[in-house]
Amino acid sequence: MFTNAFVLGEAGSNSFTNGDVIFQLVMFLVLLGLLRIFAWGPLMGIMKQREEHIAGEIKAAESSRTEAELKLEEHRNLLKEARQEAQGFVESAKKQGEQQREEIIAAARAESARLKESAKIEIDQQKEQAVAALKEQVASLSVLIASKVIEKELTAADQEKIINDYLKEAGEER
Repeated sequence: MFTNAFVLGEAGSNSFTNGDVIFQLVMFLVLLGLLRIFAWGPLMGIMKQREEHIAGEIKAAESSRTEAELKLEEHRNLLKEARQEAQGFVESAKKQGEQQREEIIAAARAESARLKESAKIEIDQQKEQAVAALKEQVASLSVLIASKVIEKELTAADQEKIINDYLKEAGEER
């Protein structure tokens, strides 16, 4: 019976529509206010915090990227300087190697000249010794020839023959 009265819209049930609608509207507004105070406010606060956190992370990422770019540029400059320094070392080593090569060649030439001069001096000494020895032999042969000539009394032709014989002997001994 209750359902028939509601469906038919009798005069007694008309109060449901007007009073209930206003009550439900008031309750909806109260619920909406409570939701706004207790749910929407904290939810929006959390969303705002999340937004600020994400914005901070983006700024930190941008800052990190900028710092990384600066470091990369710094490293590139350091690498460039290191390459230039290495090139300088290579050039310096080449120059030093060339200088050492020249010094070694000069030292070898000086040593060669010294050895050549030493050999000349030694040759001259050997030559002088040979001449002195030859003079000594000639002197001893001259004394020997003179003693032989004195021992024999010979004619001038015989003396000349003896001298020639002794000179031939002296020539063969050399």
